[in-house]
Amino acid sequence: MTRCRAPYAADRRRDERGSGLVELVWVGLLLLIPLTWIVVSAFWVQRAAFATSGAARAAGRAYVLAGTDRLGLARAEAAARQAVADQGAQLRALRVRVSCTPYRHRCHNGTSVVTVTVTGRVQLPVLPMILGGGAPSLHLDAAHTLPVGQYQEIRDAD
Repeated sequence: MTRCRAPYAADRRRDERGSGLVELVWVGLLLLIPLTWIVVSAFWVQRAAFATSGAARAAGRAYVLAGTDRLGLARAEAAARQAVADQGAQLRALRVRVSCTPYRHRCHNGTSVVTVTVTGRVQLPVLPMILGGGAPSLHLDAAHTLPVGQYQEIRDAD
């Protein structure tokens, strides 16, 4: 007894040769592009996080070394912007806030402890061009706390 084969079975086998390679290339591209975007986005966010942390540290040092609160705030903002620029990060809405204890309105008195907080937003790369909408962004913040000085005279500590 001989088996009867479909007349086109051999032709179908020949027609599908090489299609596995084509499918592998397409699936590879479909997986590679999003994976590359995820890795690049993680690098951008990490760079911005390092920049925010460095900006808080630099702003704190600049504030404490200034002679007055007003001059200290100006120097802290300048130092934070420079630290972010040095890292090459593109932070939006960079903001520097200063708080101090125990003298809330006179941070350069006595043994005040100053906390400088730097906040900003980093946009994820390439996504707005693909989706055509507003760019999603992540909020980043960092704080640095340091004493003004232990051996300074306390003037009118109210």
